[in-house]
Amino acid sequence: MSASADVWKYVDVDGKTHFVDSMQSIYTWVDQIGKRHYADRPGHPTAVIVELVWHSAGNLAELGTGGSKASASSDDEAYPGETPEERFEREQAEAYYCKRAQEIYDSYLNAPRLFKTSDDGSRVYLSDEEAKVTLTETQARVDELCH
Repeated sequence: MSASADVWKYVDVDGKTHFVDSMQSIYTWVDQIGKRHYADRPGHPTAVIVELVWHSAGNLAELGTGGSKASASSDDEAYPGETPEERFEREQAEAYYCKRAQEIYDSYLNAPRLFKTSDDGSRVYLSDEEAKVTLTETQARVDELCH
């Protein structure tokens, strides 16, 4: 019997979706000859961390993917090895995260001023430029989660 945990996914630069059963950081960078690398440690000064997105409860063996999938599924398909119940749960989770991201974005739009909370609990108001960047990043997150 295999242990159950969470499965995470990421999409590489070629548009292929990969599944992993650990939230261990994955870094990517392009070397001097243009080859893309992925590793669990930043192996180059330009390495950036890959964003892992929760996929499902379970394990890679249950997915039947061997750790990766050839291409991303469209929204109207089940993932390989995904039962109808798991698909329903995944779609519910995706809808929740989309809705929550939209709520956060809307709250930013409706706020008189955006702020961050400092370590001592006081408010540090964002400049107009910082607020604009925050709104742009939050909209991008909404677009990603609500595709």
